[in-house]
Amino acid sequence: MNGRTTMAQREEVIRRTVYVSDIDHQVTEEQLATLFLACGQVVDCRICGDPNSLLRFAFIEFIDEEGARNALSLAGTMLGFYPVRVLPSKTAIAPVNPKFLPRSEDEREMCARTIYCTNIDTKVTQGDVKLFFESFCGEVKCLRLLGDYRYSTRIAFVEFVMMNFLVVAG
Repeated sequence: MNGRTTMAQREEVIRRTVYVSDIDHQVTEEQLATLFLACGQVVDCRICGDPNSLLRFAFIEFIDEEGARNALSLAGTMLGFYPVRVLPSKTAIAPVNPKFLPRSEDEREMCARTIYCTNIDTKVTQGDVKLFFESFCGEVKCLRLLGDYRYSTRIAFVEFVMMNFLVVAG
């Protein structure tokens, strides 16, 4: 298979995929897929976002482009407590690499105590970020501030000592 075939196949998968936003946090992937089954055969359904946040988003891939086109008509449908938004997707559903998933209960717990922050000004130091979160959320166990001169902002991963402080941070 050459590069053009691969690119054409990828573009076709994107055309068969819809982006769904404003998904109630109590809605499961099974419930979401069931709603969209009326539009066509669902190949994959992936809900993304923080499970503790109020709203999440998802990608739903259909067996054909017609299913994705039909799915657009479900925009505004109440699912849980909120009407969902449905748009053509700009990306395909990315496969999950199992080697990047937490392997032990300790790793799962560490992930649950860690938040990801974006849009941090380059003038802000690691100490500033730590002080900010400790002032409002509780003790920080570990902090990684990442970025370089090519970008105007940076990102951070902040791991808290206690899980209950994430409610304030999130």
